[in-house]
Amino acid sequence: MDRRTDYAFDLPAAQIAQTPADRRDGSRLLVLGPDGAISDRGFPDLVDAIPADAVVVVNDARVIPARVHAHKDTGGKVELLFVEPAAQPGAWMCMARARRPLRAGQVLRTRAGDVTLLTDRATDGTVTVRVEGDVLAFLDACGELPLPPYIERAAAAADRERYQTVYARAPGAVAAPTAGLHFTPALLDALRARGATIATVTLHVGLGTFAPMRALALAEHVMHVERYDVPAETAALIASGRPVVAIGTTVVRALESAASAHKTVRPGPGETRLFIHPGSGHTFQVVDHLVTNFHLPESTLLMLVCAFAGTEPVLAAYRHAVAAGYRFFSYGDAMYCTRRGPA
Repeated sequence: MDRRTDYAFDLPAAQIAQTPADRRDGSRLLVLGPDGAISDRGFPDLVDAIPADAVVVVNDARVIPARVHAHKDTGGKVELLFVEPAAQPGAWMCMARARRPLRAGQVLRTRAGDVTLLTDRATDGTVTVRVEGDVLAFLDACGELPLPPYIERAAAAADRERYQTVYARAPGAVAAPTAGLHFTPALLDALRARGATIATVTLHVGLGTFAPMRALALAEHVMHVERYDVPAETAALIASGRPVVAIGTTVVRALESAASAHKTVRPGPGETRLFIHPGSGHTFQVVDHLVTNFHLPESTLLMLVCAFAGTEPVLAAYRHAVAAGYRFFSYGDAMYCTRRGPA
């Protein structure tokens, strides 16, 4: 399983969720047991599925309204996706779409102010820009929520709330940590009442989430850098030895990147290029259980889940999910699985 195409699967377009469920916790939950057994449940059943004394780690990253529509002085339209801060103070890296070349020094107009291009548009579609004043305030004034490209509609007012977890706190992500979209305050309270402790990390999903994996051989793929932060309180809870439930692959990447030994996590900020896949040799140090949405075919996220819970069991669960009509991707249903050992 060392090629990208080993992780392909057929998915009817009708099963790609275009809108969220009527209720946050109204999604389905596929439970994949450590023996490969599959059961179909509702998402609230997660409360009884996880260990009673678990440390449930969520990603509190907040999605910013990162998509901006601008125009040149000539009237040409430009779409910018503000992805992450650039190396220059006050500058941001964007993905840019325009019919004509974009050059350093050009000024783009928006209803919230001007955007100055600091670099030419690169071959990968990126450009570095600067805006007047605070970038987040600028985006709040004129930006749109950046729904993923497989959601084939414009962002609606309701997406401002539904494409955001109820515990989102730290602004900077350009894609939601979607496994967390199913949680309600009442469901979090039910987990606490059962004995679980809710802990946080922050990992801002960045440019890499929009970049398809082009290399056929997994060994040739290089992950884009993502920034994370692990609070000291979360590191201490993990060090207690209690079972750890990661809500989403972003939490897995943050915790496993910060791990220095079994159940030992370095607190504080960091950066990761960690690419976990079957055959990567990664031994999971921290995460025991995972809640995750259903991922794109041939994606690094699907590969991570396969490394965590076993390639054949996970791919069998995906085949079951397709046959059973589960909804896929960001606004889709979820899966709960248990670690099966070294990747």
